[in-house]
Amino acid sequence: MKKISNFGIFTLLFVSSLTIMVGTVIAPSLSGIVAHKNLGFSPSWLITLPSLGVVLFAPIIGRLLNKLGTLKLLSLGLIPYAILGFAGAFITNDYILIADRILLGAATVAIQVSVTAYIAEFFRGEARMKMIAWQGMSIELGGVVFLAVGGLLGEINWQFPFYIYLIGLLCLILVALSLPKPENQSIENKVEQTTHPKNTKVTLIFIVSFLAMMSFFVGFVTLPLYLPETFGFTESETGYLMAFISVIAIITASQMPKMVKAFGDGKTVAIGFLFFMLGYLVLAISGSVLFLVLTAIFIGIGFGFTIPLLNHMMLEASTIQNQGKNLGLFSMGVFGGQFLSTFIEYVSNNYTVIYAMSAGLTLMIGVGVYIMFQKESKKN
Repeated sequence: MKKISNFGIFTLLFVSSLTIMVGTVIAPSLSGIVAHKNLGFSPSWLITLPSLGVVLFAPIIGRLLNKLGTLKLLSLGLIPYAILGFAGAFITNDYILIADRILLGAATVAIQVSVTAYIAEFFRGEARMKMIAWQGMSIELGGVVFLAVGGLLGEINWQFPFYIYLIGLLCLILVALSLPKPENQSIENKVEQTTHPKNTKVTLIFIVSFLAMMSFFVGFVTLPLYLPETFGFTESETGYLMAFISVIAIITASQMPKMVKAFGDGKTVAIGFLFFMLGYLVLAISGSVLFLVLTAIFIGIGFGFTIPLLNHMMLEASTIQNQGKNLGLFSMGVFGGQFLSTFIEYVSNNYTVIYAMSAGLTLMIGVGVYIMFQKESKKN
């Protein structure tokens, strides 16, 4: 099998960072966008409509993976990603803007599925887990950089954060220069994966991925409006705090393989939900800027112990034949959770109520996740 150079690994991680930026890159400047666009729908939809696009198109993309291969699918995702994301700054019609953001989600799931499948083709065992952990770290590092840059650009001009999507074209060039074409897997490896025991773990991972991203994204859809309203944060200050969440997620994801060795994958995911609970609990009971730092730490840890690990678990539960389908299902869970989080604002106009409910919900989910994975572990 061909080996990937360090430059190629950098490219994979850089491209992976595009998936989180699809909605969050414009989050810090959301208030500025609202002031200049006469939107006929909830502003937070600009952040989460791409997630709906992922949910709608993930089954199609999963099938295309087996037909086109990882590199072709990746290239076909990067081009519309750049064009559709950039175009959002200039679209004035609500319906066209909604369609643009949904189709941007289709391009995003093509990128996510193809990159993860490419990693699966070139890495095995502990090396794969480490690479998936690095992928999670790079996604959150992208969140750090793009949120901070998006906030700064948003203060200059509300349209400028949309220009960041053009990085997709740079990634296309890097892919062409650095990533070798995968070879067909050996017969031995095919037998190994084909005989992988079938179980209900794929469905369980899908459900938990949905709940984990929903829990994480409640903060991302509420903080851009909550922070300016409650603490008088500027767009750049909002971006910095949200970027700090991503920094904590990066650090946590780097330690995730050690946590799995110590506690097992199911318990590690459950611990992640408990940290989500702590983050929203602090938001609910404290009105101090100082405690916002504690919230960011807890929510970042929650992400680092859930999404990257669940991604790896889905790969391990898949065979060559159903890998595309399962990765598409994982994307549906992750981005479906993002989209559903939009509706948290309809629960109450009081952010204290929203965060208190989120804390209680994530606590119940964490306990449920622990029980479900324990049962699944005993069954297998």
